[in-house]
Amino acid sequence: MTANTTVRKAAERPGASTEAVPPPRRRPAASARRPGWTPWLYLLPALVMLGALLVYPIYQLGLISFLEYTQAQVSGGEPTTFQGFGNYATLFGDGQFWQVLLATVLFATACVLATLFVGCALAVLLTRIRALPRLALMMAALGAWATPAITGSTVWVFLFDPDFGPVNRVLGLGDFSWTYGRYSAFALVLLEVLWCSFPFVMVTVYAGIRAIPGEVLEAASLDGASQWRIWRSVMAPMLRPILVVVTIQSVIWDFKVFTQIYVMTNGGGIAGQNLVLNVYAYQKAFASSQYSLGSAIGVVMLVILLAVTLVYLRLMRRQGEEL
Repeated sequence: MTANTTVRKAAERPGASTEAVPPPRRRPAASARRPGWTPWLYLLPALVMLGALLVYPIYQLGLISFLEYTQAQVSGGEPTTFQGFGNYATLFGDGQFWQVLLATVLFATACVLATLFVGCALAVLLTRIRALPRLALMMAALGAWATPAITGSTVWVFLFDPDFGPVNRVLGLGDFSWTYGRYSAFALVLLEVLWCSFPFVMVTVYAGIRAIPGEVLEAASLDGASQWRIWRSVMAPMLRPILVVVTIQSVIWDFKVFTQIYVMTNGGGIAGQNLVLNVYAYQKAFASSQYSLGSAIGVVMLVILLAVTLVYLRLMRRQGEEL
């Protein structure tokens, strides 16, 4: 019974006063109270772990990038000296760094676009096939996703081996070496990255499609919209938060590819023609013992990834999507 009903019934009683009976005061809802420190206490263990596993290594990475830190300093033969931005000046003055940076950006862009296209296409396909083929496709995709990067890279090198690989025999390419040329080697690595990356996009987008009300898709189909129009005008806008997540994840993963390049091109290809920033940093830090330069490359990669993520999120928010 509401407060207004109570007031009305009280006024209808014989001899009741015509003055309005004030409604009872409502207690403030518990949700309006300030939560205080209780949520932070629950988050404290996770924050401590993140601080130990993420914040401290980033701090050490940034610190070493401002020092003169080579094998001589590691062994104690020479004292560690502060270089300021000297390592960054050396890095930015190296022409090879800019070539590797350009190759990394182009390669990561191609990997992200290919992964999103294949993952979204297969996610739509999963909604249109029967249960048994759907299960087989998902199991095969999850098997590729669960395969360690070094194992998958080794298998792909064998498949495309010029002497013993079955791919060249099927395609009739003879002893063609995929890892000899720069572009063919990048294409081979791209296929392997695509093979182990698309399942994440496929499963995530498929889950988002299943959450879309069937009436919406049915109405669009009855209005005569094609499958491409339904995806572009109905499904993609509703899946935008999910697409933002998978895009950012793909950018981060593909920009810092290391294992596939290192294993499949034998450390960066002939004369370093297939170097990316992660492999380039590894060579500077461990092959040349220039740990400070390797740390500077790591900081540059971190800044680039943060900038790309923030710009992408800002563009999505400008379109009115709350993430």
